[in-house]
Order: sequence, then structure tokens, then C-alpha cells
Amino acid sequence: MATGSAGGEGSVGAKILWNETQHRFETEDKKAYLEYVLRDGGKVMDILHTFVPSSKRGLGLASHLCVAAFNHAKSHSLSVIPSCSYVSDTFLPRNPSWNSFVYSEELKSSM
Repeated sequence: MATGSAGGEGSVGAKILWNETQHRFETEDKKAYLEYVLRDGGKVMDILHTFVPSSKRGLGLASHLCVAAFNHAKSHSLSVIPSCSYVSDTFLPRNPSWNSFVYSEELKSSM
């Protein structure tokens, strides 16, 4: 399991862990997490769900989870499908620099 600190908006300095066996990025207490599946032979990360309990909302944890997932995708040369509505409707519009990692059919045809 890899560890890392994810920077970003509303920084709380959250330590985000990569739980490879459960296909999740999660906080140390495992209460906030981002779930994904790998597609296209492991070349595409489909982010399915982001969850932060109500007691931890407003601290920027969802953004930290997304940054950890996108950094992982970047370092492993993966593209990302933002199936989770938080990622597609909130995180990416606020962080457009990550848009270049979003999966597209054009990208697939050039592989």
C-alpha cells in the first residue's frame, strides 16, 4: 500500500492511502474514500464513487482523494473516466489542469 499527501484546495494536509487490493484511495481512518475500477486492460481508471462522511465534509477531503487518484493515474500513464458526479461536476471544473487525463474515444484510437 502506497501513501502520500495530496495537496489542493481547502488543504487539511490529509494523508491519503492507496488501497490497491480494494481499488480505493482512502484516508488513514478509511472513513473517506474514492473507489475505482481499471478498464481497457488496466490502462484506464474509471472513478466510480467518492464518499466523505458528514462529520468530515467541508475539509477538502474529496478534492484530496481526487488529487491522489489523478496523481496515481499520471504516474502510471492511465487515463481517467470520471463516472463519479463529484469528479465530473465539481473537481474537474475547479481543477481544469487535470482535464488532459480524462479518457476520450480519440485517445483510445491513437493508442
